[in-house]
Amino acid sequence: MFVLDSRLQQDTLPIGNFPLCRLLLSNDAQYPWFILVPRRAGIVEVFDLAEHEQALLWQETTLLASVLKEVFAADKLNVATLGNVVSQLHMHVIVRLRDDIAWPAPVWGKHPAVPYTAGQYAAVIERLKPGLAGAFEFEASL
Repeated sequence: MFVLDSRLQQDTLPIGNFPLCRLLLSNDAQYPWFILVPRRAGIVEVFDLAEHEQALLWQETTLLASVLKEVFAADKLNVATLGNVVSQLHMHVIVRLRDDIAWPAPVWGKHPAVPYTAGQYAAVIERLKPGLAGAFEFEASL
C-alpha cells in the first residue's frame, strides 16, 4: 500500500493525482516547486518501477513541466530525482526565474522556506487547472 513519506507530507501541500503520481506543491512560496510521487509502495529508484510505469512517470513529468513553463513563464525548469534525505522516489519539477531569490544557484538550502498563504495556494491551483484538465484529478477540496 502506498504511503507518502512523512517528510514529504510535512513539507508540501496536496494538489491531486495523475494516473501514476501524486502531485504536491512544496510549501515554499519563493519558487513554484512541484513534486511528483509515484503511488507505489517501496519504490526508491526509477528502475524499481515497471517499464510501463517508468514511461508513465516521464509522460506525467513532461506534461507537468510543459504546463509549468507556460503558466509561470519559466526561464528554466529544474527536473530531478534526489533521494539523499527522502528515499521514497519523487521527482522535483521546479520553475526557475532569473529573478528568483536563489538564481542561478540550486534552490536547496539557500533560503528558509516561506509558506504559502491560503490565497497564494489557491491561486497556484487555479493557474494549473486549464493546462492539466482531463489528464489530472484535483483534490476534491480544492
